[in-house]
Amino acid sequence: MARRLALITGASSGIGAAFAREYARQGWDVALVARREDKLKELASELEEKHGAKTLVIAADLADPGAPQAIVDKVAKAGRQIDALVNNAGAGQPGHFCDTEWADQARFLELMVTSYLKLMHLTAPGMAQRGFGRIINISSVSALVPTAKAHTRYSGTIYPGIKSLLIKASEALGAELRDQGVHVTVVAPGYTWSEFHDVNGARETVNNVPDYWMLKAEDVAAAGYDAVERGVPLRVPGAFYKFMTALARILPDPLARALMARQEKTIEGK
Repeated sequence: MARRLALITGASSGIGAAFAREYARQGWDVALVARREDKLKELASELEEKHGAKTLVIAADLADPGAPQAIVDKVAKAGRQIDALVNNAGAGQPGHFCDTEWADQARFLELMVTSYLKLMHLTAPGMAQRGFGRIINISSVSALVPTAKAHTRYSGTIYPGIKSLLIKASEALGAELRDQGVHVTVVAPGYTWSEFHDVNGARETVNNVPDYWMLKAEDVAAAGYDAVERGVPLRVPGAFYKFMTALARILPDPLARALMARQEKTIEGK
């Protein structure tokens, strides 16, 4: 039986690279997508040598509106079909919303929302027709708890809203495709060790959070793979974040916001 292929965006580092390793470990071939082709080639060599996985390296910037179609076309040209999609590509848009240029916000939306939806729209019909498919969208625990000022400072004012949209879109698509053998899961991690925080300028703040707040990318990927195979719509990795999001659901909103603000001051040493 031919090995299935997983397409993973943002695969050059962090959670994306961890998902690539997890899928290869589980016996899948992988198509690796990110802007940094050199990093993708290094990862491809590792996966081929360690797991015998066949790999496709596709350098692309998903902030480019034409990138999703070009990526899918390159996979088809290689004679493969996409059996699993991991939408993980992302970045932050630091700075106050009113102080940024709309062109920057539009590029942010293209990368963080539209590219995810385009790739799902391009791949889900084929999965449904074949009676098998797996889609994982990477959201954030910030979509499940009250908003903190750090979201504006490091990730962007609209970041929690974007991640909330991905949760509802994933749930809806999963319900739509449930009877056609396609599982859709959204993974909502909290702070995870990766270079994401270095790029956003949040490393100093992240270094101040308690150790039990920090997740390993490998654990996030393993949790996501397990969830999508089981058909679980939403997975929050880590015991602490499971507790935090459960608490946010039952606390009155004003109290939850007050607790979030107090915790943020503690982290910043105020």
